[in-house]
Amino acid sequence: MQVLRHPARFRVLVAGRRFGKTQLALVELVNAAAQSPQRTVWYVAPSYRQAKRIAWQRLKSLVASVPVGIFETELAVQFPNGSIISLRGADNYDSLRGNALDFVVLDEFASMKPEVWSEVLRPALADRNGRALFIGTPQGHNHLYDRFEFAQSHEAWKAFTFTTMDGGYVTAAELASAASELDERLYRQEFEASFESTAVGRAYHAFERELHVRPLSYTHGGRLIWSLDFNVNPMCSVIAQRTGDSVEVLDELVIEDANTWLTCQKFWQKVQPYRHHYGALAIDVYGDASGHQRRTSGTDTDWNLIRQFFVTLRGQAVVNVKALTANPGVRDRVNIVNSRLLSASGDIRLSIDPRCKELITDLERVCWSVDSFGQPTTELDKSDRKRTHASDALGYYLAQAFSMSAKIGERPDRLL
Repeated sequence: MQVLRHPARFRVLVAGRRFGKTQLALVELVNAAAQSPQRTVWYVAPSYRQAKRIAWQRLKSLVASVPVGIFETELAVQFPNGSIISLRGADNYDSLRGNALDFVVLDEFASMKPEVWSEVLRPALADRNGRALFIGTPQGHNHLYDRFEFAQSHEAWKAFTFTTMDGGYVTAAELASAASELDERLYRQEFEASFESTAVGRAYHAFERELHVRPLSYTHGGRLIWSLDFNVNPMCSVIAQRTGDSVEVLDELVIEDANTWLTCQKFWQKVQPYRHHYGALAIDVYGDASGHQRRTSGTDTDWNLIRQFFVTLRGQAVVNVKALTANPGVRDRVNIVNSRLLSASGDIRLSIDPRCKELITDLERVCWSVDSFGQPTTELDKSDRKRTHASDALGYYLAQAFSMSAKIGERPDRLL
């Protein structure tokens, strides 16, 4: 009611998931259409499909007792006074040009291109002195954040923020359950409507140098973990150790124009100092499942080359190769890395030595890719050839070692 009754021409509502934002928007749309004749009122979602899925049935239910005309193919409702509510998508925003509007709701504005407002919808409100309501859940410090900040200091604008709990639709028990499953920042963003500086775009948003980077040393007698990404230029791998539920990344290997045999040689040179009184090193090897098919040199697979290399080190290394036949999903893998970095309950179970410069850079800079409409995808942005490989190598290990599901497809071999 605070939002509904406020007289500001432009309002920005930032709220947690399941707060009731869309229901409020629909009530606003009906009020705007019913109050005056011949009004043009729009509900705009990030895509036309989303508009139909999220709002169409609910809008029809809301006006079921009113003698309105329903136009299914146009997703439009016409009131007896001639006013029309239309549902639109921002994915092809050029198609929205040329209309004069009296009122518009921009639902999940953070997932739209900012030009939808500045180049199309704002000019459409000009001649009728139209009004607008922006609603959404934060996605980092993007254009929704900019609009929220702008609304707090400019005349005719008003900003509102509420948590999921404020909406009254979600119980405290359900929120506690969500907190146990999500990392801390994602929970704050999704349910507390917090603008988190690393929540959107950046894949490994739980990483902070102050929390996760510190000098580490190998525990003599412990098992080494070596996990690889089989990219050729550069080829990246990480060297780690595990103590209980915690993982320490001791070092990394980043080799330009590499092949698998050369990488094995470089790895062995790097870990030789860990041998205690010339005893055999215990090593578990993880990595990219594509190594079963891809070849970085010669005619053999990457995983077979690794096995062959360690056969030459009989007596110096006891090796288990743990090669999955299929990689975990990218988003699942990233989520597991984030949960090891910082769980919602505050547990830090991943530490990184400052020598791991490429891995640290990855964790700070790797972002999700976006499609042609600026929407985030489930793939990582690989436009910089140097990025993603070190973090991928780490993710392959963590996703396999800490997966909650059965390790289907794993093929461990005791080599020596």
